[in-house]
Amino acid sequence: MNGVALVAHEFRYDQKQFWRNPAAVFFTVMFPVLLLVIFNLLFGNQTIEGLGVDVSTYYVPAIITLAVITATAQTLAISLTRDRETGLLKRIRGTPLPAWVFIAGRVGNALVVSVLMLIVLSLIGRVAYGVTIPTGQLGAVMLTLAVGAASFCCIGFALTAAIPSQEAAPPIVNAALLPLYFISGVFVPEDEIPSGVLRFADAFPVRHFFEAFFSAWDPGSSGGLELGQLAVVLAWGFAALVVALLTFRWEPRH
Repeated sequence: MNGVALVAHEFRYDQKQFWRNPAAVFFTVMFPVLLLVIFNLLFGNQTIEGLGVDVSTYYVPAIITLAVITATAQTLAISLTRDRETGLLKRIRGTPLPAWVFIAGRVGNALVVSVLMLIVLSLIGRVAYGVTIPTGQLGAVMLTLAVGAASFCCIGFALTAAIPSQEAAPPIVNAALLPLYFISGVFVPEDEIPSGVLRFADAFPVRHFFEAFFSAWDPGSSGGLELGQLAVVLAWGFAALVVALLTFRWEPRH
């Protein structure tokens, strides 16, 4: 069996494993949808003065940003730690399956789920809240999504080095990501966040990915592609890749 066939087989397995895990499906697929509905129920009739857009137009790209990070960094960090500590990664490493095929299957699953969440949340925003889908900037949207998803996949692999056990994975990952959602403008519009907090958030990739994705999505944007923001996200992804290559473990820690 050639490499392409192996990757396709591994991808199908990872897809089945993902969709048969109720917790993974809820937090990766249903939870972002629930957040979009809640934010629109609470603030749907308001306009964000500093940006000149209504709340629905703001929160669709914001929640898509969250969904992509959840499907990549969060899901990979938790699932890989679980598989490491239960001995699954060690058993896989002992089989003839090349390591790169296993990694490609996991990353491919994360990318497909990210694109699926883009489609689902866009359609919900359009049908339920009348949010315009920026078809004229589709190239910028997809490129931004690809850069963000790939970079946060690397971050997910790197995070496993900081997680000592299966039980510690969800709290550590959530403790790292949830505060960043708040201070980066994903949950709270940036015109309501102190400038000092925004400057602190600029040190992390969540803020830059959201800024890049919102610019690509915003129908009032002229170009849509924020190369500077994407460069920061790529830099974080490259640094995380180096960390992952140096620290990723296939054997359980305990």
